[in-house]
Amino acid sequence: MDMPRRPGQPHPRLALPEAGLGDDLGEFQRWLQQAIPQVAHLGIQRMGLEGETLEWHLELAPSLNDKGTGFGGAMASQTILIGWCWLTLWLRQQGRAQDVVIADARQRFLAPVSGDYRLLCEPAPSGGVAALSERLASRGKGRISLVQRLYCGDTLCLEASGDYAVLPSPPA
Repeated sequence: MDMPRRPGQPHPRLALPEAGLGDDLGEFQRWLQQAIPQVAHLGIQRMGLEGETLEWHLELAPSLNDKGTGFGGAMASQTILIGWCWLTLWLRQQGRAQDVVIADARQRFLAPVSGDYRLLCEPAPSGGVAALSERLASRGKGRISLVQRLYCGDTLCLEASGDYAVLPSPPA
């Protein structure tokens, strides 16, 4: 039985995957729903990871606004969260269990979201992964810029970007 989350008490980390094996995204999603209770109400149908792109498929119903389209606040929080997930999963692939926080986020709404949708996240095209790897190796912390795009069918409805910080590991 799951214990209810309490303010000020961190949720236990998901164990790192075995060396050479990728994450099971289903297991990660189950852990995420426990670690961040709001996630269970976002309508994430499935997650996929191909190359450097994390993709979510979401149903619109949980994020409806008064006009019957996607609520901008829900979409904005989802773009921030998928970026956090992208970086958390990337760190796990590197064998690192470090905390990730959002430092800056921007959204640009282009069209109403009128049906189920998909959300994609990947590094900004600026060599961010290599630079982050270098900073983590030399300083134990770093930042990366990620971009998110939300599509309803073939229509790009939202472009977003965020800067995410990897915090140093706490002293042992």
